[in-house]
Amino acid sequence: MTQGTPRIADPDHGGGIDAACLRWGGARADWLDLSTGINPRPYPLPELPPDAWTALPDRAAFAALETAARRFWSVPDGAAVVAASGASALIARIPALMPPARVAIPAPTYNEHARAFRACGWTVADDATEARVVVHPNNPDGRLHPAPDTALAVIDESFCDVLPDLSHIARATRRGTVILKSFGKFWGLAGARLGFAIGDPVLIDRLRPMIGPWSVSGPTLAIATAALSDDAWADATRSRLAADAARLDAMMQAAGTTSLGGTTLFRLYDTDDAARWQDRLARHRILSRIFPYSGRWLRLGLPDGDGWTRLQEALA
Repeated sequence: MTQGTPRIADPDHGGGIDAACLRWGGARADWLDLSTGINPRPYPLPELPPDAWTALPDRAAFAALETAARRFWSVPDGAAVVAASGASALIARIPALMPPARVAIPAPTYNEHARAFRACGWTVADDATEARVVVHPNNPDGRLHPAPDTALAVIDESFCDVLPDLSHIARATRRGTVILKSFGKFWGLAGARLGFAIGDPVLIDRLRPMIGPWSVSGPTLAIATAALSDDAWADATRSRLAADAARLDAMMQAAGTTSLGGTTLFRLYDTDDAARWQDRLARHRILSRIFPYSGRWLRLGLPDGDGWTRLQEALA
């Protein structure tokens, strides 16, 4: 790092089972990872054509994915859509769409937005009026935000598929607007690495060359096109997630925490000592999420199957 260059903060994310094994022991297969907001019951993988693995993804496959995405999210006709290898790949490039200025990013929230803007020379400031980023619903507390009205308005809806009626997608045609969607969370297929930027055609056209010609793999194109076309699965999944989130809240409140909100993919709790709670669960090989800015907040994803029993035993 050259002298005078500001240091960008280290990433702070969920996941990291390998690091948990080193700290608390056990093998990877021993762990129940509740540190993320990924649906624990993923979309069932469809049968893939052989050329999904062997051929370079072609325009027809990308067009089919875009058509499915437009229909599923009710994307307005005047908005543009681009797919990339994960929402994080788009987050890293969005700050380069405009010359560096000042950006407001209401905190606490997903830290990669501020990290990406600072890396591109932007100043993050609460009172910035040139650009604004909102995570809607917010990670980790589930807050909902009005759509920004700034020259660059970034709306991260990575967790909004559980609340489709509250999406700001109708504003995707507005100048300067970029709405992000994540495939891995609601559909539970984070390893597929797929995200979408939807919005102002001028900005989306600037993004395209930044992410390259084959930004999504052939298997992911086929899987996501099928998943985005399956409304019955999506509806049933929303109902199940809502029931499981309520079940988790009841368990955690009985164990002595207070629910602070979240989404139906992750829940946030107030504790007397978050690090102690994380350690307590980790000794049962259950990974949770704590935050550098709070000594009390503990976030949990949803268990599934025998994960409920494991969590109940750890809490007891």
